[in-house]
Parts: sequence; structure tokens; C-alpha cells
Amino acid sequence: MSAPDHYAVIRSPVITEKSTAASEHNKVIFNVARDATKGDIKAAVEALFKVKVTAVNTLVRKGKIRRFRGIIGRTSDVKRAIVTLAEGQSIDVTTGL
Repeated sequence: MSAPDHYAVIRSPVITEKSTAASEHNKVIFNVARDATKGDIKAAVEALFKVKVTAVNTLVRKGKIRRFRGIIGRTSDVKRAIVTLAEGQSIDVTTGL
């Protein structure tokens, strides 16, 4: 995969209280493309951040029903990846690439 393909796989980091607590255990959470596989995610993180990945867990957070001026709509589904890094490795998601 080339670098633009890696940027298409990793959409954005997730910065929440829960993801900050997970970073203490060498885990980083990213929003990823819906069609990305665990292998694609692992390759993209290793190439972009120059770290060693030991595991990738994925989940799909379903979109919610929302109303806007009485019209019912739905937010998009979001796929997230919980990436476990090797011991001693870290990623600072607050700085850009």
C-alpha cells in the first residue's frame, strides 16, 4: 500500500476520556474506513507512525436516529479500531502527521 492509501484507512484518532485511559495500557483508538480489514489497519498504523502493532480489535458503532425540524434522519455508522502497541511504543495523537 502507498501512503495515500494508508491515510484513506486511518480517518482520525478518537480523543475521549475512555481512549485517554486506554492509552495508559499501550492502546490507541482510531476511526477507520468501513471496508478496512484488521491487516490493512495494522499496516497503515505501522507505516504512518513507525511503531510495532501487536493486536487490532475492531467494532462498528451504529448510527443514531436524529430529528431535524420534524424529519427523521440517521447518523452514519462509524468503524473504530483499538490498536494495541508493543511494549515501550507510543503514539502522540494530539500532534498531527
